[in-house]
Amino acid sequence: MFFPLGIDLLLVGLTANHHDRWLYFAGMATVGSVIACFTTGWIGRQGGEAGLEIRISKRGLKFIQKPGFPFTPVVLVAATLKYPRPKLLGIIAVFRFVRFSAEALLAFRYGRGVLRVAQSKPVEIFIFTVVLVYLAGTGWVILSWIPSSRPQRS
Repeated sequence: MFFPLGIDLLLVGLTANHHDRWLYFAGMATVGSVIACFTTGWIGRQGGEAGLEIRISKRGLKFIQKPGFPFTPVVLVAATLKYPRPKLLGIIAVFRFVRFSAEALLAFRYGRGVLRVAQSKPVEIFIFTVVLVYLAGTGWVILSWIPSSRPQRS
């Protein structure tokens, strides 16, 4: 999906309200992230390098090779280039679990204060705007996946 940090925000909200479940939430966020990366990798392996060239410009590929960002195209490139799937998913699982655990522990400590701020009118307007951008971005991504009726370039 298009929504960056969406799972992180959900993790913080859930942990702030249910302190005793922080480890469960961090684990489930990790599992969801690994499943999403597996799916992205599967798509990359199916399309191969030809599919990669359709999805990512040469300039974009050079950018990804330098900083290793954004994350989803990095996973796509690694899978397309046949990086070993167990190794890739294992690395992602370990580091995502560390990240989500740290976020959950911070939410455990500071989450109620964050929730109080989140319930203010300016933040509600900001969140509403972010959700609109998310929906528009997701729609754009989905439309970009639909093959067009235009003739393919040779």
